Amino acid sequence: MISEAFAMAGGAGAEGGRPGYEGIIMLVIMFAIFYFLLIRPQQKRAKQHKELIESLQMGDPVVTAGGLHGKVAGLQDNVVTVEIASGVKVKINRASIASKKEQQ
Repeated sequence: MISEAFAMAGGAGAEGGRPGYEGIIMLVIMFAIFYFLLIRPQQKRAKQHKELIESLQMGDPVVTAGGLHGKVAGLQDNVVTVEIASGVKVKINRASIASKKEQQ
């Protein structure tokens, strides 16, 4: 009677001896998906932004993160002076430069 009950349980003892690699494989696949869809593109954008910030020169037309359009009028370590109109200059952090515009 005991052996019949054990057999009806679906052979739980037979599966318990097998290692469960399915869960580990799924975790590795999930990490790979997150890496290629989220982490890697973000690192690439950060690298491009860093190169943009380092390559700023006087007279470059730029757009700030706040949407101001102007030309670089001064450069310091962490501060950029942007001329947004004739005689109107604002100082902003280097990290606030969003992009360079094409020369017009």
